[in-house]
Amino acid sequence: MSGADAGAIRLPENHPLRIELNDEVHARPPEALLTPCRMSYLAMYSDWPFRDEDRRTVYALAERFGVQPPENSANHYSADLGPFRIKWERHTEFTRYLFIVAGEVDDPFGASAALQHVPSDWIAELPGKVIAAAHAALLPAPRKTLDFDAIAQRHFAGNMLIGAGVGGASATAVTDFRIRPDGFNRFLVYDTSLTPRQAGRTFQRLFEIETYRVLALLAFPVARSLGPFLLESERELARIATSMTSSGEQDDPQLLERLSKLEAAIASRHADNDYRFSAAQAYHALVGRRIEELRESRLPGMQTFKEFTERRLVPAMDTCRSTSARQASLSERVAQTTQLLSTRVEVSAGRQNQALLESMDRRARLQLRLQETVEGLSIAAVTYYIVGLVKYAAEGVAALGIDVNVYLVTGLSIPLVAGLVALGVRRIRRAVASSNS
Repeated sequence: MSGADAGAIRLPENHPLRIELNDEVHARPPEALLTPCRMSYLAMYSDWPFRDEDRRTVYALAERFGVQPPENSANHYSADLGPFRIKWERHTEFTRYLFIVAGEVDDPFGASAALQHVPSDWIAELPGKVIAAAHAALLPAPRKTLDFDAIAQRHFAGNMLIGAGVGGASATAVTDFRIRPDGFNRFLVYDTSLTPRQAGRTFQRLFEIETYRVLALLAFPVARSLGPFLLESERELARIATSMTSSGEQDDPQLLERLSKLEAAIASRHADNDYRFSAAQAYHALVGRRIEELRESRLPGMQTFKEFTERRLVPAMDTCRSTSARQASLSERVAQTTQLLSTRVEVSAGRQNQALLESMDRRARLQLRLQETVEGLSIAAVTYYIVGLVKYAAEGVAALGIDVNVYLVTGLSIPLVAGLVALGVRRIRRAVASSNS
């Protein structure tokens, strides 16, 4: 037995997800970037069902260049395809592609951009819609002070630059956060003392700031379009509440129907946009986190990434947050009003049912009295006819010469006949009641 085996400890069985969860924190590492190089970045907005199509697209590109393709279950992939390197990552709502080409050129954003080395027919077939696109360059910092006015004129059409020293002043990053006529933003980083891994993390953060910023803003048009609907819904709720205090119980069913329609409309809108608002807050938090990770230091006369996003993004996110809260509050108030009106309708219905039961009870008692009266009359009528028959029988016997007092026989038969008839009627009533039960 070797020394290693002798000292080994046999552990109990692993949790089925232990290895997967441990490896997850090491997945998708940033690309190591050597200065100088240029990059092209694409973020394609697509739902999760597109993941297989995304993977097949990357698989086809790898096969075209004779490189090992991604595994069938992979959600990320990186490889050197010869003319360029590719990094592909699949996320919940989007897929991102990074293309890297080594070397410095006069214009890293024009005809020499990294994406120019990627087959154009393959780019045209990428699934999804472009949510972010950028060309970027990592250049060695010049020995003299950077001339930001000249940089803005040369690479950013004279636009106002946003930027900062990043990585503890290990580099200088600038952009204008504007989409150029070719459809791409531009990022430029001047390397002072970045390691390849630091350079990779810096660009990953810059690209993620751009991507998550746009994804967060997807909720802003939703919030603006929702405003008129919420205003009209609040007014309708106020009208219903006013009607509840001024109308009678006979109007409650109509009010409840209006309230139910309003509740259904609000629930439908909430189901449509609740995810978008929640995602916006998550993306906004990621933007702030990535900016903090840049470790910015201010450049003279220039907005930092944090200042730019706070001035532009924060108000939009506040609007989304307030709209979401307003929608939730309205939904809760409608639910409370519905419960109150439903309770009122139930109480009213209960009173009506009680009145109906009392009316039915009175009707039943009246019917019972009528039935008893009819039974009494029936007994009297039957007794009258039977006593009449007894009288006729007595008269017939007297006609035969037998001494019979007709009046005495008739008089004595009355109570006897009445008793027997009453007893018969009672037995019939019991038999009917027994059969009904």
